[in-house]
Amino acid sequence: MPISPFMAAINQICDEKSLSKDTVLETIEAAVAAAYRKDYGKPSQNIKAKFDPETGDIKVWQVFDVVEDEELEDEQNQKTLADAKKIEKKAKIGDQVEIKLEPHSDFGRIAAQTAKQVIIQRIREAERDMLYKEFKEKENQVLNGSVQQIEGSAVIVDLGKLNGLMLPSEQIPQEKYYSGQRIKVYILGVEETSRGPQVLVSRSNPNLISSLFELEVPEISAGTVEIKGIAREAGSRTKVAVIANEEGLDPIGSCVGQRGTRIQAVLAEIGEEKIDIILYDADEKQYITNALSPAKIEKVELSKTEKKATVKVLEDQLSLAIGKGGQNVRLASKLTTWSINIEKSDVIEVKAEGEEAGTIEEAKIEETPETEKEETKESKPKTKAKSKKTPKAKK
Repeated sequence: MPISPFMAAINQICDEKSLSKDTVLETIEAAVAAAYRKDYGKPSQNIKAKFDPETGDIKVWQVFDVVEDEELEDEQNQKTLADAKKIEKKAKIGDQVEIKLEPHSDFGRIAAQTAKQVIIQRIREAERDMLYKEFKEKENQVLNGSVQQIEGSAVIVDLGKLNGLMLPSEQIPQEKYYSGQRIKVYILGVEETSRGPQVLVSRSNPNLISSLFELEVPEISAGTVEIKGIAREAGSRTKVAVIANEEGLDPIGSCVGQRGTRIQAVLAEIGEEKIDIILYDADEKQYITNALSPAKIEKVELSKTEKKATVKVLEDQLSLAIGKGGQNVRLASKLTTWSINIEKSDVIEVKAEGEEAGTIEEAKIEETPETEKEETKESKPKTKAKSKKTPKAKK
């Protein structure tokens, strides 16, 4: 059965706007009701319409709320219980009753213009709602986009159906953006505004790293390797704590990949930023030790009441543990949620082969008398004997 031109127009709108047929039909019915109020009713009346797309028939009715006699305030939209029972015998307080109205198809120019405005407005609202729901489901995910334009310090990213806004605080420091640049962004949130949904995106959020690893490492998406924590200073360094949920699996090796292919794919998306992958440990002391890598830790003392950790390191490891500008200890503190204080170890352990470990302060070198004699001899001034050469006989 061939479809009518009206249905063909509806199908075209549905395809272009990615809207459901029911949504478009509801919009048309609202437009018909608005046009009917304009030409044959009053602006305050609650008029509804039902449109049959196959036959083109329109049914119109007016809706009234059933109220008590003393609560009757608006006769155009309310009916008393007695009057309502004349329309619907089973009506009761709080119900709605309907009165059928004579349908019309000969609307005036103003009514037609009103209907057109209603259709345009409703379709825009439906399109905004659809886009809002679609991108709301994509919150906390990574999407591919391209830089559309740069407005001052903000960057507009084309995400397909919508544009994303990347504020300066969500950009990677020192990263340069240009129109047409392909980038991956993390969806921070979607907000409803008068102009439609606004999508906030980020390149500096720590969750961008975890999402990139999830895309590149099958073990993470499968759940056999789990990311337990991330501490990031965007554009500079990131520490990622991982643990294996399957026995015999190397979580760090899984993230690095063969010859570093997996981690290199992540690094390619974030520029020159460095990533340290460490092993998570339920033992807080060991976790702090791992978090401060690559520095070698001598001892960790915890104050659980103050959530503070005092870490002892050798003098040659002090600068490595603290990091440039305190970055290493700062990231370790964020990762472990402990306040970490680095101190130089005063006692250095030494261990001779076959002996118990002691300290340098305890180890003493006993000098033997022979050694003392040798040192005494060496301390005395030596006199050099002058050799007299005997004159050779002349031939």
